[in-house]
Amino acid sequence: MSPLETIVIEPQTTATACVIWLHGLGDSGAGFAPVVPVLGLPANHSIRFIFPHAPEQAVTINGGYVMRSWYDIKSMDLHDRADLQGVMASEQAVQQLIKEQIDKGISADKIILAGFSQGGVMSLFTGLRFTQKLAGIMALSCYLPGGEHLPDHIADENRATPILQHHGEQDDVVPLFAGKMAYDALTAANYQTNWRTYPMAHSVLPNQLTDIGQWIQHVLK
Repeated sequence: MSPLETIVIEPQTTATACVIWLHGLGDSGAGFAPVVPVLGLPANHSIRFIFPHAPEQAVTINGGYVMRSWYDIKSMDLHDRADLQGVMASEQAVQQLIKEQIDKGISADKIILAGFSQGGVMSLFTGLRFTQKLAGIMALSCYLPGGEHLPDHIADENRATPILQHHGEQDDVVPLFAGKMAYDALTAANYQTNWRTYPMAHSVLPNQLTDIGQWIQHVLK
């Protein structure tokens, strides 16, 4: 996979931390870039935000229509929903983004990997398997590629990494039980995951973004 194109939002001061935020199916990095001012971060924060664009590819459940997608979605069955080969290809591209930040002087334990929907699937999958300690993993309105099963080849380095999971109670795209299934699998494996639901559909709310901003500050302090 070619290197990902990105939208980068630099802090007013020299960046000492980074949030890589992955969008959902059919969206782009531009979809979440406007959230940064809404997170309630201090004006003098030193967090670089990176919003990558997923590659364009045909998506089976959408009749083969070409759109930005981290992987093909083959069916609505949670156990066969994500094309694992595509997931692993995007994982390599996301890993490269993380490594680029490390090369620029930001240590892995000051990097948060975040995502919404398909992007949240990628943040969980990539974060759990990444072999350097990350600051945090944020998974919004998403699921695990293996349903109730954690990915293969989980890295010990991120077994104690804080995980934030949010889900909408009226989500008709990724049902609430799919996110709860991921939460149950993570807690059964003793991960430090923070689960919270909101009265919303497949979206994000302003007060939720405030909560996310507080969590970001907490794990990067």
